[in-house]
Amino acid sequence: MDLKLQGKRAIVTGGSRGIGRCCALALAREGARVCVTARNRPLLDEAVRDINAAGGEGFAVAADLTSPDDCLRVVQEVVDTFGGIDMLINSAGAARGGDILALPTEQIEDGMALKAHGYLRMSQLVIPYMQKNRWGRIVHIAGSAGTSPDRVNIPLSLANIAVLNCTRALSDAVSGDGILVNAICPGLTNTQRARDVQQAEADRQGRDVEALLREAGEGLPAGRIAEPEEIADVATFLVSEACSYVFGTAVYMDGGGRRGIP
Repeated sequence: MDLKLQGKRAIVTGGSRGIGRCCALALAREGARVCVTARNRPLLDEAVRDINAAGGEGFAVAADLTSPDDCLRVVQEVVDTFGGIDMLINSAGAARGGDILALPTEQIEDGMALKAHGYLRMSQLVIPYMQKNRWGRIVHIAGSAGTSPDRVNIPLSLANIAVLNCTRALSDAVSGDGILVNAICPGLTNTQRARDVQQAEADRQGRDVEALLREAGEGLPAGRIAEPEEIADVATFLVSEACSYVFGTAVYMDGGGRRGIP
């Protein structure tokens, strides 16, 4: 399938590693021009080299997306470099967990600042450029925790449910301009961050991290956890010309863990 992404201009937040980096590389393989942004300059430079090697055109802007000024700077540098913006994949953001009975509300605010506020702010900034062309695609990597809260993941869960609500509201606001806004909600995915979290749990239990990840996957209908490249493949479709009738929805990529839940 020709996704018709050759020469399209994209921003991928959180593009230095994990799902974001895989999304940037997937776009590059389709011939897109990709700006990756995150806080870590050395990792961003590595991502740009990989984007160029994959057949795309990459550049990086180191930025903190909790800062409105930094968000504006990212968008302006992309416009100055590429002449416009066609696609945005928001993949930045994580949140520290903690038991809800002792959770400082500041941790909730931290999670909201980067993910919920950062995603919305970046969307608001790129939409005028998409409106000029009467075409655009925005994909938010929201995470399945938004509809699966537990006592220790409330900062992430609240940030993710805010992203899902913004996804639907943004879609309603700009669908008439030829801009599609959607979300992907991955479950446990084989990223370095997930491994770091599971490693802490493995150390606490005195077990091997690979065994914990394997057990987590075996409990799903899929029988395994996701690979980040699988999330990136769906994101690439959602930002493509081939995706023409998916509006304001969330694609749950959790190995079937959410089946039967409205």
